[in-house]
Amino acid sequence: MKELVGIAEQVAARLIARNQTIAVAESSAGGLIAASLLAVPGASAYFLGGAVVYTRDARRVLMDISDEGMKGFRSSSEPYAQLLADRMRTRFGSDWGLSETGAAGPTGNRYGDAAGHSCMAVSGLAMEVMTLETGSGDRLANMQVFAAAAMKLLLTKLEG
Repeated sequence: MKELVGIAEQVAARLIARNQTIAVAESSAGGLIAASLLAVPGASAYFLGGAVVYTRDARRVLMDISDEGMKGFRSSSEPYAQLLADRMRTRFGSDWGLSETGAAGPTGNRYGDAAGHSCMAVSGLAMEVMTLETGSGDRLANMQVFAAAAMKLLLTKLEG
């Protein structure tokens, strides 16, 4: 967690310096992104909210994305990650939306993605989506790697 908080401190410093805010949707990172950002003192200056969107019910209730709204999308994909980041940004009125969705392990998901697969997206002044494949079935390690990668992706946009 210390590594994650170190990255979150860098994110926080940039958001505070820019007077900007963020909202987060995560799945296989299990809340580690939000927890890391909230571990930084002064988080209320930049963190507007977050959601762990781990199931279809969570997607429907927390994100207001119906089954009909998922036509053309599948979970654990770059388009879905972008949808989540955009939705968080819009719903919270934040400057930035950050999302992560994937398969932490020890096995893959129902869509055919192997354990260690994650897609993440940043929505804001700059947009970016990426896929990460760790090749590992270590659930806890993958959750940490996914959270770190998502925050580092955001950090590149905040530096740009």
